[in-house]
Amino acid sequence: MCKRSGIETLGSILSMFPFVALMIAPVLAEEGPIALDAVSVTAKGYESGVLDTPASIMIIDREEIRRRNPDNLGEAVRGRPGLAATSDSAHGQNPVIRGLKKESVVLLVDGMRLNSAQPAGAIASFMSLDLAERVEVVKGPASVLYGTGALGEAINVLLPQARFLPGHDFAASAAYESANQGLRGTGVMNASQDHHAVMLGVSLARIDDYDSPGGRVPRTGYDSDAYIGQYRYRLDEAQQLRFSLQQQEDRDIWFPGSSKPHPHPLIDQSVIHSPQTRRRLVEVGYGFEGEGERPLNLDLRLYRQELQRRIFSFVEPQDFNLAETEVSFDSDGLDVRADWLAHPAHLISVGANAWRMEASPERDLRDMTNPPDFPFARNDPFQDGRIEALGFYVQDDMLFGDLNVLAGLRYDQVEGDASAVGNPRVTTGLDSRDSAISGNLGASYRVSPLLRPYASLSRGFRAGDMRERFESSPRGDGFFHVGNPRIEPEIAHQVEIGVKGADGALSYNLSAYYNRINDYITGQPTNQIMSGRPVKRTVNLGSVTITGLEAELHWQALPGHWLSLGYSRLRGENDDLDEPLYQMPADEVSLGWNGRLYAGWTADAVLRLVRRQDRVATTFSNATEDPTPGFTTLDVGVTWEYAREQSLRLAVTNLNDKRYHEHLTEGISGDEIKQPGRNFHLIWKGSF
Repeated sequence: MCKRSGIETLGSILSMFPFVALMIAPVLAEEGPIALDAVSVTAKGYESGVLDTPASIMIIDREEIRRRNPDNLGEAVRGRPGLAATSDSAHGQNPVIRGLKKESVVLLVDGMRLNSAQPAGAIASFMSLDLAERVEVVKGPASVLYGTGALGEAINVLLPQARFLPGHDFAASAAYESANQGLRGTGVMNASQDHHAVMLGVSLARIDDYDSPGGRVPRTGYDSDAYIGQYRYRLDEAQQLRFSLQQQEDRDIWFPGSSKPHPHPLIDQSVIHSPQTRRRLVEVGYGFEGEGERPLNLDLRLYRQELQRRIFSFVEPQDFNLAETEVSFDSDGLDVRADWLAHPAHLISVGANAWRMEASPERDLRDMTNPPDFPFARNDPFQDGRIEALGFYVQDDMLFGDLNVLAGLRYDQVEGDASAVGNPRVTTGLDSRDSAISGNLGASYRVSPLLRPYASLSRGFRAGDMRERFESSPRGDGFFHVGNPRIEPEIAHQVEIGVKGADGALSYNLSAYYNRINDYITGQPTNQIMSGRPVKRTVNLGSVTITGLEAELHWQALPGHWLSLGYSRLRGENDDLDEPLYQMPADEVSLGWNGRLYAGWTADAVLRLVRRQDRVATTFSNATEDPTPGFTTLDVGVTWEYAREQSLRLAVTNLNDKRYHEHLTEGISGDEIKQPGRNFHLIWKGSF
């Protein structure tokens, strides 16, 4: 009997769902209506309704974060329509939005950029998701508000804020996972009196190596400590000052997906190891909220972020470090934003963003030609690297009855320079200056609460990052990468059409998009060999094209019982080589149910069906990208709210103990690390 793929079973599963819901619902309890229009602050720069915004927006609220219990941001977004995650370890999981990765995603925390060059791992993991209030994802070019890098999207992780509320409150949670024997604990305290408000938060994690269906996956554990705090002083009813701190330290992180055979005859293979990474952010801000018929709101912030990383290349069987790198990516930033209701039909926003990032990696490399000690020799990839960005934007949010029009325009200038790169040193021709115009024009029309068609045209850009410009060195993918200080910026043009709507029993979003990126920045394999490795040179391809279709639906099939459907189909084309674009996510469908069983008891289930990905880049990747088999996973959970604001949850992810890996998992083809197997989660949360 032949097996059918997950996608092919969709029809039969859909037909079974209402029956299943009836069987597991002995008590039908009325639920309150869903929120008719969730609010996003990321899409327009201020609070606005998602339904009236002509863009695809995804929101993961605090309850969903607690329910899914993800270890990091990549895990939190994986499986949602249009979203995926690359992975080189349990810790190193970077969000992928509509096929665009790392450098094309602007990651924000409370609206501030997490600037860094991105070697092994994921800067998205260097802030504790357990502390987040919500995560907002804007799909499609978002350069008007966020400048360079927002070529495909922006992700904003919103942390707790100090609040002016009577008295004080404390919220806490604790979680245990069986697959990795992981323990995590989080606590957030708020207190206020008169003109003063304070928020303090802490999140600790102790994660061991996890089990997959094939056995223990070594080097997937790590430790993490995160602390946040904020103080607000209320000058009057309209004005506030704030001071914010964030710090996270992650220790003993291995990236098994970076394991590669080494060209030296004495070395079997190498793997990247980070014994310590620390992120620290300090912010000083001022806010003004206007009143009256034509209110003016103003927000100003100064911030500094330091991301310090120790990155070692560990070799076997010698059990020593081949290379040791220490680097701090230090960023200083200024954001100014104002919005003014100039007319009942025009909400005008203006803003300016400026930031400067600096880094001077210090690398010691063993001399493998000098046995038996193989002493270290200094081999810095570049010195005094810096990138400066300055941008100005204006946006008009127009309302004409049931028609909402959003138009924005931005000018950016990005400069890059370094005092020296490479070994032997190059000290000239390293500076460059790029400028770009970004824009967006979108409209949505409210035919009825359940029918709101929209369309948008967006232009975004991305200037080369620090590694693409300056670094020439071996990397975890097995290639020797050669930087290009004169790399041209990428320019993206996206057209999106869609329809969305919501009422008390149904909410949905359906969208189709076409995104063409010119001067696409990538590492292109050459026929050269350097330091015993094949060479990838940073280049601009002529163009790539990404098209896709996404759908998400939530339906109250019975009182107190909700069904959900998610669908994502994406196609990327390398127009220069006439082949599929490298590392594109597979098509997938997700089916879900959640409902109330008895008073205080709820249950949920999510079935994820991922299609085989055989659209691979053969020429571009030198045949290193292989097809990935399709797979199906099932997650289930039961939550018991045993007291007001107190609950216990037992959940099982990968209930069917499927042995699989995602297509975007890094590693040697055919030997990629597998995802965790059947994993029991026990989660407690409470508020006091």
